[in-house]
Amino acid sequence: MAKKTEAKADNETVKATIKNEGAETEMAKKITSRKTVADKKETKEVAPAEEIVVDASSLKNKDAKDFTVEEKLYMLYKLQSVVSDIDKIKTLRGELPLEVQDLEDEIAGLKTRLEKYQAEIQEFEDNVTAQKNKISESKLLTEKYKSQLDQVRNNREFDNLSKEVEFQELEVEFSEKKIKEFNATIKQKKESIAGSKEMLEGRKIDLEQKKKELQEIIAETRQEEEKLREKAKSIEEKIEPRLLNAFKRIRKGARNGLAIVNIERDACGGCFNKIPPQKQLDIKLHKKIIVCEYCGRVMIDPELANAIEK
Repeated sequence: MAKKTEAKADNETVKATIKNEGAETEMAKKITSRKTVADKKETKEVAPAEEIVVDASSLKNKDAKDFTVEEKLYMLYKLQSVVSDIDKIKTLRGELPLEVQDLEDEIAGLKTRLEKYQAEIQEFEDNVTAQKNKISESKLLTEKYKSQLDQVRNNREFDNLSKEVEFQELEVEFSEKKIKEFNATIKQKKESIAGSKEMLEGRKIDLEQKKKELQEIIAETRQEEEKLREKAKSIEEKIEPRLLNAFKRIRKGARNGLAIVNIERDACGGCFNKIPPQKQLDIKLHKKIIVCEYCGRVMIDPELANAIEK
């Protein structure tokens, strides 16, 4: 009897196991089916690289207002490529434009300093002349008071005249001391002028050399730069003013001059912050212009960017 009960229990356990395995198999089939449907749906939504290539020739006869989002991204990316080439040409010039500007500012400062020194020297020379006039007046008064001493009638007049003579003599000594101080300052200012003039001549020579180097570099790249600027201008005419102004504003604020970047390794190509998968999908669909929430740059699908470059 015990053996029959054990056999019955074993049969029920086997049946339950088979039932669970069947349920798991059924659930696995449903999950696989759902994944397959999702993959098909995603594949349907994301266009392959061959289908997103914009026909550049068709854009020439279209108005900027009639452009699709994909065509707007195309024009922005083309403009970014051209202005980046212009930036590379500017990079070839290196720090020369800044050095030329610094030298010009320094020369202007030296000229202003020289003018200031000249004005101060003129002021001190005028003061020397004024002190010399005071000495002449004091000497005349001294002679006058001394001549009056011989004609005094009492001690009071004598004391008063003696004090006046003494005062005028002190005035002469004070004026002579002032003249010495002014002459010493004038001498110091003239030495400073000589040093500033020497420095000014040296800076002028440096400026001429830097300008010559800069002009040579500009002459080498002028034609190429002019062509690129004309190309950039023609592209700008095909972009909406509002979108173009936003592009220029973003580019001005960006350290590397990039206003539109593609996605690299699931991250923004400008600030390298991670981009959520849903936003990546939106960027691939080209339904709207999307900017990076961290750096504000416009983001473009790498497949579209590669197609434009090719």
